Amino acid sequence: MGQSKEKKYAIVIDTFKCFDCKACMIACKVENDVPKGFWRNWVRHTGGDTGRRTHFQPGQCMQCDEPSCVEACPVQATYKGKDGLVVIDPMKCVGCGNCVTACPYGARYRNPANHLADKCDFCEHRLKRGQEPACVETCPTKARVFGDLNDPESKVSELMKKEELVQVTHPLIDTKPNIHYIEGALPLDWTRMPTLPGGVHMPPSFWKSS
Repeated sequence: MGQSKEKKYAIVIDTFKCFDCKACMIACKVENDVPKGFWRNWVRHTGGDTGRRTHFQPGQCMQCDEPSCVEACPVQATYKGKDGLVVIDPMKCVGCGNCVTACPYGARYRNPANHLADKCDFCEHRLKRGQEPACVETCPTKARVFGDLNDPESKVSELMKKEELVQVTHPLIDTKPNIHYIEGALPLDWTRMPTLPGGVHMPPSFWKSS
């Protein structure tokens, strides 16, 4: 009875289970009609800790609790829903690209066909049908686990309880991402992956004090 009715979607990633088959990337590209040369998700090579095993870091839009892209949008085309998803209203987007450069994860792009901003939305259309995101459903080793953090019985909530989880955050900006990584599976250099947002004026509240 005490369970929250509102959903809060998140993904937990076990990098030890990823072997870079790229099934997640292909599934996402086909499912969301992502144009050639662009991707909504990725698998990055992050090196190996012993020289005998290559580490891979699956990633995508972090669905941040305090998304810099939302603050950067001049027309409120990018917004955060009650379910935690950061989504784009194509009817409002003017294609300025401000949100693209505001993202510290490089998770957004402008679609060359319609010139509008685009990114991962956890396959929102699939969620409405009761399905998981295409990348999660397709992964042969289940490196990505998807669920509702407000549901104590969901898979992600169970992992939150039993695993030590970490988030990828930039040294200067913490957008409170909702992609979590199992700590023991992360390579030593994983913190170098995010990049600074550039060319966008961000509110002072988004920048950590040095």
